[in-house]
Amino acid sequence: MLLRILAEDPLVFFIIVVALAGSLALHELGHALVALWSGDDTAKTAGRVTLNPFAHLDPFGTLLLLVAGVGWARPVPVNPLKFTNYRVGLFAVSIAGIVVNLLLALGFGLLIRFLLAVDPPTITAALRGGYISGLGVVALALLYATSINISLAVFNLLPIPPLDGSKILQSVLPASFQQLLWQLERYSIVAVVLVLTVLREPITRLILWAQGVFLKLMLG
Repeated sequence: MLLRILAEDPLVFFIIVVALAGSLALHELGHALVALWSGDDTAKTAGRVTLNPFAHLDPFGTLLLLVAGVGWARPVPVNPLKFTNYRVGLFAVSIAGIVVNLLLALGFGLLIRFLLAVDPPTITAALRGGYISGLGVVALALLYATSINISLAVFNLLPIPPLDGSKILQSVLPASFQQLLWQLERYSIVAVVLVLTVLREPITRLILWAQGVFLKLMLG
């Protein structure tokens, strides 16, 4: 996916990788900060309350994001038993990274709208895959950054252990179901295989649909 851009335009690829690393780091930092605010200092003790992307990136998950368009960072360690309020803490921590990605997508989208107002012909041509130069390079990189963050938000919302969506589900389910979902996390490798095989096509369609809706709302 993104690796194709490396051969076509190394500068755009570089900007995208920087935006990707930053987005993944901020996603995990969101989890870590909200966990700390909820009474759990596990992530802080592990050195995860940081903007340093190397503290958060998972090599395999990042590679998959570059190649397949779906991936993940290294999960922030949390101990829900330390939360001041278990259910509220679990929900807030689980959804924090997704909210961060949506806010980043909104910010990048607004920057694209600003550039469109500054130089409509150049930016429009760049966004439509035409000739790019100057601000067009920036706009195209912002477009990819927006798409990446929507992809991360939608992917992490899936109720598949160990993704954030499964923990959001745990926070609202009766206690009898929560233990089952925690146990399913032991088989996360099975979930990875399913995502890359059987579920890859429907997940990709869902992500592309969400990206299209978001960009249409932002850019018209």
